[in-house]
Amino acid sequence: MKTTVPDTQEIADVLEKIAQLLELHGENPFKIRAYHHAARSLERLSEPLQVLVEEKRLGAVEGIGKAIEEKIVELVTTGRLAYYEELRSHFPPSLFELFEIQGLGAKKIRLLYEELHIDSIDDLEKGCLSGQVALLPGLGEKSATNFLKAIAFYRRHVGKFRLDQATLLADFLITDLRAHPAVGQCQPAGSLRRRKESIGDLDLLVSSKDPEAVNSFFLKHPLVSEILMQGPTKSSVYLKNEEGESGLQCDLRVVKPEEFPFALLYFTGSKEHNIRLRSRALESGWSLNEYAFTPQRDASTPPPVHSEKELYAALKLDFIPPELREDRGEIAAAALNKLPKLVEWTELKGTFHCHTKASDGENTLQEMSEAAEELGLEYLGIADHSKSSVQAHGLHEKELLVQIQEIRQRNQENKKIHLFAGSECDILKDGSLDFSNEILSQLDYVVASVHSSFTLDEAAMTQRIIRAMENPYVTMIGHLTGRLLFSREPYALNIPAILDAAAATKTLIELNANPRRLDLDWRWWSLAKEKGVLCVINPDAHSTSGLQHLRFGIDIARKGGLTKEDIFNTASLKNIQTALQKKRS
Repeated sequence: MKTTVPDTQEIADVLEKIAQLLELHGENPFKIRAYHHAARSLERLSEPLQVLVEEKRLGAVEGIGKAIEEKIVELVTTGRLAYYEELRSHFPPSLFELFEIQGLGAKKIRLLYEELHIDSIDDLEKGCLSGQVALLPGLGEKSATNFLKAIAFYRRHVGKFRLDQATLLADFLITDLRAHPAVGQCQPAGSLRRRKESIGDLDLLVSSKDPEAVNSFFLKHPLVSEILMQGPTKSSVYLKNEEGESGLQCDLRVVKPEEFPFALLYFTGSKEHNIRLRSRALESGWSLNEYAFTPQRDASTPPPVHSEKELYAALKLDFIPPELREDRGEIAAAALNKLPKLVEWTELKGTFHCHTKASDGENTLQEMSEAAEELGLEYLGIADHSKSSVQAHGLHEKELLVQIQEIRQRNQENKKIHLFAGSECDILKDGSLDFSNEILSQLDYVVASVHSSFTLDEAAMTQRIIRAMENPYVTMIGHLTGRLLFSREPYALNIPAILDAAAATKTLIELNANPRRLDLDWRWWSLAKEKGVLCVINPDAHSTSGLQHLRFGIDIARKGGLTKEDIFNTASLKNIQTALQKKRS
């Protein structure tokens, strides 16, 4: 654990880990549940935790008893917790890798550890392949097969970081680098600049006439955990993760000012995009690399280049935004002046998929409304979970009706931002909805989502969602494929068939902007656009800070080639109100 004072979310995470450790120890389930509840209580706090500790009011928070209060105070005041460290000391560190494997909870991990001495992912794989795991009580061959699939999934993604994690680190580094007197231009490159949903390593590019000073500054940055390589123009390091340990690899390259446009293009990629550009340059008799255009024998002299825009222009191409540089037809479109005018952050007028304390959100309706207003949104939709989402404290009919009335009342009192009354309504296994049409008809809109029975086959899952879309009160489908990046595969689904049904029923498809989801994947939006299906960018916000996830929704919409006209919630409030009424009729 790090010695600096952890924030509220980090302390909640420690409480969750304590619950896992207690379960591994076979502790009383009531004690385990107490730590789970305390973690949830911290995530729902409406006041700063530090203030509650300083004013000795933490014990008044629901779900935090005296014993847990003392532990939280210790964490807040010292940055450490002896109880947590003592619990961890009873198990080998590698055992905690197993929590990363889908389908493995503390009870199963304890069984594997006690019966087969399995304390790592490698041991688990060997135990599954040898048949030992299948012989354990309560597991069997199916579990062993599923563990092997989950291990393969984990290994495909290990060492990858989410878009938001890499963006946060890059923002800190770039801000500090740009403030250095020896730095001219500074930009992220690689997959981060292309806004991929997962990042393998972070590439930063700097122009400077004093590369030694820049590299020296970079290597001493407080975010640097470990130096891998240092040279006159390139350094590689590991950056600190949340625990203060080595995490994301970051490469810094320093080039001459005149080389910067070429280097930025080259190191942004993608590799396939760059290959096509080099071929196009050769048609003009020029060699293109990360430093310059070089004319071949008898070729014309390349024009001067001071920016990426001028570099593309030299190749008789419109400027191609980094998000589109994946060799998916963007170069041909740029040659014909047919690139889409990608949506901008400022064009987003509102959003719909947001939660409050009424279900599993951290903030009140008023706090969510105020935060959306501060972002400059014209409208905000509240869509708390429906009753079948028991784990998310889903609302029952009477609770939902009370919330609808509260939203109507707030709209009369506050004209600065309009609230829409909605529900994230569960799509049940047979495709029916968690609320009756009588209840749904009283809402302004409905986000219909799958939260259970993920293992249906493709045909059954596809029909399940299509049946839900056929309900006239369903406005949009939430997180269509159910994926959780690095932890859960999408469920089996015929996406083209879903998009056909969405076009026929005029149902919106959500681009869930939560960086753990980013669902529907950017690779599908060109087909959705072709079929006339509109996108709705939603943050799936469970807190006021969660509204900031809209930033990543815009990133993925741009990567999918979407324009303002392709996105429902770029429309004005008046047009949205008309469209919502039209869908129901």
